[in-house]
Amino acid sequence: MATIGDVARVAGVSRSTASYALSGKRAISPEVQARVARAVADLGYTPNAGARALATSQTMVIGLLAQFLPDEFAPAMLQYIVGVSDTARELGYDILLVTEEDGTRALKRITNSRMVDGIVLLNVAEDDARLPILRDAPQPGALVGLPADCAGVDVFDLDFEEAGRVMVDTLHRLGHRDLVLVSQPEHVVERGGAYVWRLQNAAKDRAERLGIRLHTAFGAARQPEVGRQLHQLLDAHPEATGLLLNNEAAAAALPTVLTERQLTAPRDLSVIGRYSDEFARTFSLPYSAVESAPDRLGRMAVRALVERIERPERAGPHVVRFISPEIIDRGSTGPPPA
Repeated sequence: MATIGDVARVAGVSRSTASYALSGKRAISPEVQARVARAVADLGYTPNAGARALATSQTMVIGLLAQFLPDEFAPAMLQYIVGVSDTARELGYDILLVTEEDGTRALKRITNSRMVDGIVLLNVAEDDARLPILRDAPQPGALVGLPADCAGVDVFDLDFEEAGRVMVDTLHRLGHRDLVLVSQPEHVVERGGAYVWRLQNAAKDRAERLGIRLHTAFGAARQPEVGRQLHQLLDAHPEATGLLLNNEAAAAALPTVLTERQLTAPRDLSVIGRYSDEFARTFSLPYSAVESAPDRLGRMAVRALVERIERPERAGPHVVRFISPEIIDRGSTGPPPA
């Protein structure tokens, strides 16, 4: 296995110069950097993580705490993980993915042992038990998801309240006055998934102000249950002319449900979902949707975290940043049927 000494020898420089060229801790001429880079490529050199951690007090690893919960649609969660891991790799960091059910114990273990330089939390609950531990940890933290108390961490999320209002406003402008909103399973709300009620409450308030009748329901997270529920909702509300989906599993099931009912969007029913463009392509969904932007949120969280890891002296106040909702029009909305 190649060593830093081998790199220095092939590049024709001292060991310390080769080390500085790789770490960036001192100014090295472009010509020397290029020679060292060629030597690294030719030798297949990989820095020893343990030695690097001892020398720099950094592991170049970011801890990512996430769970694939049975009452949430796993493919949707995976998109957030990919967004975080891709950005970390671009910035020179590896990801330690932790999916333990006991998130507080896992967080204590990896922060106390200095296994990581920083933490990204997914599956953030309104009163998240992991947050007091993260605030006391020596490593900085970033969240994708809004808790009740944002102190001591950087927080990034979709503006779910505005998303609910935008969905209702869009169909109201087209003349719809009777809508159905399908949210995530009720268990998600019970364990603190505030994004569910944030969108639902905002949509209900806007509908009430506009004189729209909005029927709300919690949908399951998988087939065939969510498909049966969609049939039941459409049977129960035949007067509804628009369907709003804050539930990825329901969106994935809807094409089959509409085909079975011999309905099309927007001729018979206008549809607006809340999911990413990548999700729509994966499941061939033809419905307009509020872009949930998991990749963008992951990038924002990791970049803010790396800035705090690498430039702590520049660290300013912690931030809470929302992505404004944007509807990607795929032609599934129109005036209500006569």
